[in-house]
Amino acid sequence: MTRVSATDDGRATDRMAQYYAKFATGGFSFLVTEGVYTDDAYSKGYLNQPGLVTDGHVDGWTQVTDAVHDEGGAIFAQLMHSGAQNQGIPRDADRETIAPSAVQPEGEKNPAYGGDGPYPEPKEATRDDLDTAREGFVTAATNAADAGFDGVELHAANGYLLNEFLSTKMNRRDDEYGGAPDARVRYPAEVIEAVADATPDDFVVGVRVSQSMVTDYGYEWPEGEAAAAVFFETLSSAGADYVHTTERYATEPTFGDDGPSLAEAAVEYVTDDTVVIANGNLGTPEAARQVLEDGADLLTLGTSALANPDWPTRVAAGEELAELDRTAMLEPEATIGDDELSVHESPVDD
Repeated sequence: MTRVSATDDGRATDRMAQYYAKFATGGFSFLVTEGVYTDDAYSKGYLNQPGLVTDGHVDGWTQVTDAVHDEGGAIFAQLMHSGAQNQGIPRDADRETIAPSAVQPEGEKNPAYGGDGPYPEPKEATRDDLDTAREGFVTAATNAADAGFDGVELHAANGYLLNEFLSTKMNRRDDEYGGAPDARVRYPAEVIEAVADATPDDFVVGVRVSQSMVTDYGYEWPEGEAAAAVFFETLSSAGADYVHTTERYATEPTFGDDGPSLAEAAVEYVTDDTVVIANGNLGTPEAARQVLEDGADLLTLGTSALANPDWPTRVAAGEELAELDRTAMLEPEATIGDDELSVHESPVDD
């Protein structure tokens, strides 16, 4: 989860291969990488963020997928365009960013990921910008297949570019990509369709969706469940094999005090045969079981996995789970620590 441990030019390292393989060794059968940038124009959002743009990126990730597969796990590349939530990368803090509309995100950048100060006001993405971003997702997805990934997850959550289109706060466009929910979801759906069309039939294409953003945890779609119905049906129809919902508390109502959770809404509104994956504070066995009873097909863990890279093995054995020490692990920088590696580190040719 944003471990900023790739080389300066975005290549995954042997250190990252050890890191990811450790989760497969610990019993996790489905791994999703940190956000991977998709083009050299505007997508990169973090210092030392890995990419899937160049042949060197493909080579770097191949050692990661091989390591995970050797431990019996599956691994998916999370393809992310940072949009307006860009930490000022590359190094020029005044670098131009793009978003659906010229709306400055709230809050400030995160020093753990190389940022400092307030986010700038982004440029409203032009048609050419959107074409470039869409082509970047397609190229990154085909590169992911070449690197041995089992699939990709398009990041349309947490306030990054594709998620910004779903938001009335960040998307104030008056063209076919702005306005009502069916218009706001159009561009993310076009990206999914393009990726699905360009990748092999047995290559899984998923999408991650949230209401909340890194810069606004309390944001909600003004249309509520009606927006969720449109978003989930459209994204699954466009070619998403799974929808991965994420909120701070996956088992709690999202739409009103008695309404469904975001995961339950996805179960209700996705098309037939679309898998629903739930995420959000599911680190206890009780919460994990609850979200499956509520209809999700699969669940993912974030901070609980960082604290317990062998969570499935521990839970199966009835062992106590550790609490995440965020300060020790993710501050002042979120790089992978020596104690997080699965085996003794071998030299890396940077």
